[in-house]
Amino acid sequence: MNAATSDHNQEQLKRQEARIIALQGQLSAALAEVSWAHLKIQSLEETLRQERIARFGPRSENLNDLQLLLLGEEPSVTLDEVSAEAGREPLTEEAPATPIRPRPRKPHPGRQQLPAHLPRKEEVIPCAPEACQCQSCGETTAVIGYDKSERLDVEPARYFVQVTKREKRACRHCAERSVVAAPLAERIIEKGLVSDRVVVDTIVKKYCDHLPLYRQEAIWLREAGVELSRATMDGWVMHVGELLIPLREAMRRELLARSYLQADETTVMVQTREKTGTQHEAYLWQFGWPGGGVVFEFALGRGRDVAERFLGDWAGKLQADGYVGYDKIGGPGLLHYGCWSHGRRYYVDAVKVNAEDSEATQMVLRMDALFAVEREAKRLGLTHSERLAFRQENALSWVREIRAKSLELAPQVLPKSKLGEALTYTVNQWDRLARCFEDGEVELSNNLAENSMRPWALGRKNWLHVGSAKAGPKIAAIASVVESCRRLGLPVAEYLLEVLPGLASRPVS
Repeated sequence: MNAATSDHNQEQLKRQEARIIALQGQLSAALAEVSWAHLKIQSLEETLRQERIARFGPRSENLNDLQLLLLGEEPSVTLDEVSAEAGREPLTEEAPATPIRPRPRKPHPGRQQLPAHLPRKEEVIPCAPEACQCQSCGETTAVIGYDKSERLDVEPARYFVQVTKREKRACRHCAERSVVAAPLAERIIEKGLVSDRVVVDTIVKKYCDHLPLYRQEAIWLREAGVELSRATMDGWVMHVGELLIPLREAMRRELLARSYLQADETTVMVQTREKTGTQHEAYLWQFGWPGGGVVFEFALGRGRDVAERFLGDWAGKLQADGYVGYDKIGGPGLLHYGCWSHGRRYYVDAVKVNAEDSEATQMVLRMDALFAVEREAKRLGLTHSERLAFRQENALSWVREIRAKSLELAPQVLPKSKLGEALTYTVNQWDRLARCFEDGEVELSNNLAENSMRPWALGRKNWLHVGSAKAGPKIAAIASVVESCRRLGLPVAEYLLEVLPGLASRPVS
């Protein structure tokens, strides 16, 4: 073989190697594009499923039997993870010092017993006349007992006019006959045509039973034949709200004396006067502490300035869902805590849109284990320091596993997918989530604050909107008192009847 032929062969080999390298690059690019396309298709399918679930599906966040079946078929899932969901068995291979008991099943209550505090009205049904005489000897039979049964009954509301006659007195013997009259009791609506109980009943029906004023107007006309216009009742509501504003401010000062608060916010539509039929999306912000009352703040926006204005220089422990409106507020010592229920909810959404996503399912089970520990601590009635020790003993291994798995999976999934969103939330909020395991006073979730928002989410579906921006602070004051009464187990109507009469004449201090 001469030199020319050898050079020609080497040149061909180089061209072929270059072609192979180019083809390998094209293949890698094509595979990457196909992989990206699969992720994009998965994301779009998840979005479609999410829309269908939102419109037609259940809203429960519990895993069903299909996910449990998936766990049994998935080789990478441990038996402990399956048992954590199915039976809440021990959380680790080595049983903890204090075993985590499964959530007890409620026994069947049997026949329901009616409350003992309700008054009883007895009705005695006598036997028929022929049964009062013995069929054998003809003697009169004696009553030997009763077959007793109870039924819940109701008397329709009784409408009446309360007539108040004030006694007047004067001396018949004096030239100057000065007349004195018995003083009137203080009322909510001075010189109004309705009693305090009617005013309070209107408040309770609207903000506890979510009954809008136009329906109450129809009820009055149908049941009592009385015409009470919506405008009149709206005046009562606004007057009560104005009376409660100083009380709400006192509740706020008391709240800020606490070291631990939970916060949340929800939308509420407000009518605007710019154009008939137009509405503005405003917000009700809520701040409260577990075991105590709550205070609502009305605002036309969702900016950071709302929480900043409410909290001022407060420097305690604030638990929220991760919304940026709570960042960079309060005093320099303010500590932020995360919500594990929000983190879990993202993974539940990932399971809903992709039932075969075992990674999301396992993450839900790990977080369920954390809440199993929390339920056991509550059942044992532990103090804050004891609960912290109990958490660290039984739950820290799960916390570390959640952290490691989140960091491992985050680069592998599409950020816009449901699992990607769940991982992003977990990673970004990790410092705040992990901080819950450093303080026994702080709850694992912000659910109590969310539960306090649900009545208002239900209410706005009925009464639709707030009449004006000026009415917002008054509604917030009513909401603060009503929800605080609900949390503390106080009867709302009786509390308002005790507080409102004469409130306008008292000094603000």
